[in-house]
Amino acid sequence: MGLWLVAVMLLVGLSARAQSGSINAFSPYTMYGIGEINTPGTIAQRSMGGVGVAARQAGTINLLNPAGLSMVSRKSFLLNFGGEGQNYYNSQTLNGANKKSAHNSFSIRDIAVLIPLYRNLGLSVSVTPYSSVGYRMMYDHAFSESDPVWGNVGRVNYQYQGEGDVTEVKLGVGYQLFKNFSIGAAVQYYWGDIDRSFIMVPVAITGGGTFNSISGESLYSISRFKAQVGVQWNAILTDKRILTFGAAYDFGGSLNPDVEQTIQGGDIYETLVKGDTTHLALSLPHKLVVGVHYQNAKWAVGVDYDYQDWGSSNTKSEMTGVNAATGTAFKVAYRDSHTIKAGVEFTPARYDVRRFWKRWSYRAGVRYGSFHQSYDGRELTDMAVTCGVGIPFKFLGMSAVDVGFEYGMRGYNVAKSVGLVRQQYFKFAIGFRLFASGTENNEYWFMRPKYD
Repeated sequence: MGLWLVAVMLLVGLSARAQSGSINAFSPYTMYGIGEINTPGTIAQRSMGGVGVAARQAGTINLLNPAGLSMVSRKSFLLNFGGEGQNYYNSQTLNGANKKSAHNSFSIRDIAVLIPLYRNLGLSVSVTPYSSVGYRMMYDHAFSESDPVWGNVGRVNYQYQGEGDVTEVKLGVGYQLFKNFSIGAAVQYYWGDIDRSFIMVPVAITGGGTFNSISGESLYSISRFKAQVGVQWNAILTDKRILTFGAAYDFGGSLNPDVEQTIQGGDIYETLVKGDTTHLALSLPHKLVVGVHYQNAKWAVGVDYDYQDWGSSNTKSEMTGVNAATGTAFKVAYRDSHTIKAGVEFTPARYDVRRFWKRWSYRAGVRYGSFHQSYDGRELTDMAVTCGVGIPFKFLGMSAVDVGFEYGMRGYNVAKSVGLVRQQYFKFAIGFRLFASGTENNEYWFMRPKYD
């Protein structure tokens, strides 16, 4: 018990360093709130489009529904860990010119442990990135003959940048209350820092006047507890097939971050002025996910529906940016998000002794829904296709290497009409599932030797 606890604490420290040491998202859509919400779940679940709220599979950790933790083997130990590389490609058409940018990053994720507490009672501890902020943008104030800024000052250049992450630590338990019906509950702790700043630099184009620059910074420090509950019901449970329905509910609420906000003048005294700009509230929504999962010896198929009430949890809005079509500022606000996820897994022959690749699990999925913020009152489409493979370490063993890929797009449906960025992203993930249970498959990973 002490060994796995030390391992988890070490991985938690490495995860915190990885999340805080680099920009893990690169998107102008992370300029507000807590940024881009990462797709939850293990690599296997994300490779199937993110489905899994109803999944009950031995040798896996269900990070989407604590009720799934009741599917735990006695005298066993399961450790998940891995990393994810990301490539963001952004493009935008301004004044007839096509602007492009790209960014690569890597982060540690999928750190989770599952152990049995009693028969049909499992305990899990996990550390995963919840959201990421990362952007760098420049904007020149548009010329207008009647604009007093251009008439008295000249060109004004604005520079915006931000970075940070919110990490989720979850402690969950799942219990099979009676045959074919399981319940679960989890406590979630969110922590992280988000740093946003801007610089306004006036550049005189006529006369000899000089003007001071203005800079500002907003630092959000988050530390908050939340909770989650879940249920799973096996409608069919035989030796040949399993049909399971599941649901999970996350309790939302304000993150109540500690905020340090400053505006500083660029004069010789470096005049400091405190402000109260919030750039939209930092709140988590109430979240409901329902799904169905079917599996037999070769196939596993799942479909999930994900609803999050961002609009009710965050009622503030902000006028910002410029609509490329109308030349006027547009409104940014939170809105409820709806997402459909579907995925499939195929394992040709789990018990094939001679052909190793027949025991591999091949996965694919799709995710389609709406982004949790609206721009000029318009909904942004958020979609992705995924695939992956699970490679077992040994015959009849549950330990495996999981590899996953994801390609997604955002903003294409309204980019031209509103003047927003068209975003594409690629994600590559690799992780390890280490399953130890000498009573079932002789996988001894962490057993103390009896003799030296």
